[in-house]
Amino acid sequence: MSVSKAVAPITLILALALPAPPALAQAPTPYGAEITLETAKKIAAAAIVEAVNPAFAIEKARTAAMFRRPSRTLEDTSRTRVAVLAFPGATPVTGGLPILVDGKIICGIGVSGVTADQNEQVARAGLDGLK
Repeated sequence: MSVSKAVAPITLILALALPAPPALAQAPTPYGAEITLETAKKIAAAAIVEAVNPAFAIEKARTAAMFRRPSRTLEDTSRTRVAVLAFPGATPVTGGLPILVDGKIICGIGVSGVTADQNEQVARAGLDGLK
């Protein structure tokens, strides 16, 4: 499933990594150094190849960074545990992924504008730009 390249231009959103609430019980991935401009540009360049990303993506990126997991995880959890919807700062909608460098979260990437799976595909393409 490929995202149309002829859709509107992309606005890549990289959220700052903030401490995650202790609401989800699992060993958290540690936070690393702040993202560098060079790293952000690599991620953006790779994601731009496949993406459309309106402002809603900011919240997906923030969610991925704050909760240290893909926003899809919160969306899936919200289907069986409605309390997830009350987590401050949570946007449990697929399309946000944490960005890890050396096993530590440096921020998040969020994509919106196409289907949920395509949003996540575009975010993953951005992360692949780090390799």
